[in-house]
Amino acid sequence: MPCLRLFAFSSPLPTHPAARRNTLPRNNSNNNRVISSPSNPFVKHCVKLRLSSSYRRSSRSAIVVGLTPILEICRFRELEEWGFSLVDCLLLLDGCEIPDGFRDSSARILRVSAHVMKKVSGLQSADSIEAVALIKFPSSFLDLNGDQEEASCGAWFPSPQRILALDGIQDPGNLGTLVRSAMDGVFLLPGCCDPFNEKALRAARGASFQLPLVSGNWLHLEALRNRFEMKMLAGHPDDYSEKSERPLLSRELADSLTGMPLCLVLGSEGHGLSEKALQVCELVSIPMVGMFESLNVSVAGGIFLFMLQPEHHP
Repeated sequence: MPCLRLFAFSSPLPTHPAARRNTLPRNNSNNNRVISSPSNPFVKHCVKLRLSSSYRRSSRSAIVVGLTPILEICRFRELEEWGFSLVDCLLLLDGCEIPDGFRDSSARILRVSAHVMKKVSGLQSADSIEAVALIKFPSSFLDLNGDQEEASCGAWFPSPQRILALDGIQDPGNLGTLVRSAMDGVFLLPGCCDPFNEKALRAARGASFQLPLVSGNWLHLEALRNRFEMKMLAGHPDDYSEKSERPLLSRELADSLTGMPLCLVLGSEGHGLSEKALQVCELVSIPMVGMFESLNVSVAGGIFLFMLQPEHHP
């Protein structure tokens, strides 16, 4: 692959993702040029990746801000023989040293000014941001789009014992926190925000690149349920207006589900569970003292997942 100098960025970016990657220089150690203009085409490409879900999915790439989450992703994937190759390009603040692991990696390294780093990261103050990475979507992320046959559902999750299904979770902070709390994988039902949204990524702290994520619809989820004979539970606020016979989350309930594949469905705070979830799932509530409002969905999800994890779960 030929090495192109940085002045090649003045030409329009190719539209195909693979062609865009070829516009970047390969020489990490001898390249001392600094991108200082926010109007640079590659900088615009990175900003669009941060802002546009459809552009991220067509490019199969996302922007990760901050050296700590970047290294967390790389070191976890390194255990699965992906390593630092998952990073397509590392934007490094001018004057900072190349991080360990990147010196001998295939990742392209570009030095940028503080002004460009602020533009790409989207943060009001980027003084503490040393690096931003353009990272390829992991193979563990599947966007079914209604095209993939339900017959292939057996390969979606390597260990479908405790699957978290999110039903219309639109707040990226809540979605990222729930992904970070999940055990064996996350199924994203229609209406969920993009898990590679910048705020969702920040809340997930790299978990979006570590766990299997599947974006699909209820037909896909029901195929998964039938394939593994999964128990379908849905978290639901307790109803204080009348006596409810709805099961409460307890150690006894968790023990009764040991050894059984389980899917936990959580709905959005604004709209709750969808009609379909109410039809196909057994509703379970978290017992609470007093007449308090329901818990934040990410807090409730953390409680459910902790209580329902199988004994000796890694």
